[in-house]
Amino acid sequence: MNYPNGRKEVQKHFPAKNKPTSSGYGNRGMSLEDDIMATNDYYLQAKMAVVHKKPTPVQIVNVDYPKRSAAVIKEAYFKQASTTDFNGVYRGLYVDFEAKETRNKNSFPLSNIHQHQIDHMKAVLQHGGVCFLIIKFTPLEEIYFLEGTKLFTFWDDQFQGGRKSIPYSYICEEGHLIPFHFQARVNYASVLDKLYF
Repeated sequence: MNYPNGRKEVQKHFPAKNKPTSSGYGNRGMSLEDDIMATNDYYLQAKMAVVHKKPTPVQIVNVDYPKRSAAVIKEAYFKQASTTDFNGVYRGLYVDFEAKETRNKNSFPLSNIHQHQIDHMKAVLQHGGVCFLIIKFTPLEEIYFLEGTKLFTFWDDQFQGGRKSIPYSYICEEGHLIPFHFQARVNYASVLDKLYF
């Protein structure tokens, strides 16, 4: 199309966001964390659970004010080591969990977890809460729920000369596959129902 000033219209092509992959799921470009937050929003709206992502405590050191209406953080530090990603209440249970993605097809590397997170999860269990990992094997498009106690076995064994990862085969057998759903994308509540109710 030519405009009156003689210039031609320039066609602009924008990449499609969250384009479906061969698996047919419309949100597969999203991260595991995004999917869990969308699931938690659904649970909250449906009055099923109150679970939120924990904010990471940050100490802001240097801020630049280029304009009155805008501030740019130039320097900040983590105040303390974070614990786990999510916590809240489901059907009277206190739930506390970490969400991790891996590109590894054969195992989940324990290097994705930190000692302070394990210590926190063990403390939650001692007080009657429920701890677990949600692990996404990205190349396989599979998400698993793994109970904290099953994680602790591998964590403790690595310091006695054991494996530095949890085999995929073990996670398949001892964990719980979480199928993708449209509204509750990572429907971990269905696993909690099976294990605790």
